[in-house]
Amino acid sequence: MSNDGVNAGRRRFLVAATSVVGAAGAVGAAVPFVGSWFPSAKAKAAGAPVKVNVSKVEPGQQMIAEWRGQPVFIVRRTPEILANLKKIEGQLSDPESKNSAQPTYVDPEVRSIKPEILLLVGICTHLGCSPTFRPEVAPADLGKDWVGGYFCPCHGSHYDLAGRVYKSQPAPLNLPVPPHSYETDSIIVIGVDQEKA
Repeated sequence: MSNDGVNAGRRRFLVAATSVVGAAGAVGAAVPFVGSWFPSAKAKAAGAPVKVNVSKVEPGQQMIAEWRGQPVFIVRRTPEILANLKKIEGQLSDPESKNSAQPTYVDPEVRSIKPEILLLVGICTHLGCSPTFRPEVAPADLGKDWVGGYFCPCHGSHYDLAGRVYKSQPAPLNLPVPPHSYETDSIIVIGVDQEKA
């Protein structure tokens, strides 16, 4: 004990103990803070590739998969559907898909890797509604020139069965084609580019 009544040993112990507890508290606060910078497992899963088996999709029919929280329309097109795509090119806003979101490895007119299988993000490019699949030819409500496609019920945009928007529609662009690749003839991986597969 020093002359002024202060115990130097006790003071060193209290300073050391306080420093250890303070450092532990700082680490305890920093770990969750730094951890918040990384995506959660749910967020990683939301952006993860999705495998879809298209073997049971009948010609002329559609199935819907989910990728990144969005619907992905998958259509098995018939030779008749593919032939009709050529007939209506003059009615389309962007028939060669020059201004639309799609991978470079898809054919810009049929907008797919394999002509018979079409994948589209099912969100209208106008205000984000989900268009309905209308594959029938010349229904009364869509007119005698309708050869099948998508109709957006929110504001009336029309798309063909390649997701290309007709002229003079509220939607400004064709429906997006997501990145995708073929693992086998029946298994499509949505979210992985064909070039990188």
